[in-house]
Amino acid sequence: MFRFLLLSLMLAIIPLAGHAATPAEAALAGLPNVSFPTPHRVASGRLQAVDVAALKRAGIEQVIDLSADSETPDFDEAAAVRAAGIGYHDLPIHGAGDLTRTRVRQFDRLLRDAGEQPTLVHCASSNRVGAMIALRAALVDGLSTEAALAEGRRWGMKSLEPAVRERLHAWSSEPTENTH
Repeated sequence: MFRFLLLSLMLAIIPLAGHAATPAEAALAGLPNVSFPTPHRVASGRLQAVDVAALKRAGIEQVIDLSADSETPDFDEAAAVRAAGIGYHDLPIHGAGDLTRTRVRQFDRLLRDAGEQPTLVHCASSNRVGAMIALRAALVDGLSTEAALAEGRRWGMKSLEPAVRERLHAWSSEPTENTH
């Protein structure tokens, strides 16, 4: 009886202890606005030169950069990431005006091509990352507007939410197109 009570108590307490960070999460904990929204995917804000070693330690194999090169004129992210042996792809999203079906299809292709490789998707704050994820969730995965917006928030969408909501509303009244 005592063992049963002890085991029951341990099982009740263990979930309260919280989620232990994986080695990848620990290595990337210093990135701005970092989140681990799905297996094999990390979202974050702007990278600095010192972050490249952390990406390597975390096992990141691909980087998808949604920021423009002009945002970091003193850091050649593409060269630094590639020099570390990590694949690098850029799809600059300058703001709400770049939240187009064409860009969503390009973004979807980058994520599909990454497959199950550990991939970091980032911009300056993760806001554009979340916006593109929300649009992709609706257009490609067929999620409802509210479910797509919730997914975007999990990935870091904040100030672009009204623009994403507006596009999803407008696009929902247009004929469906195949995004693959």
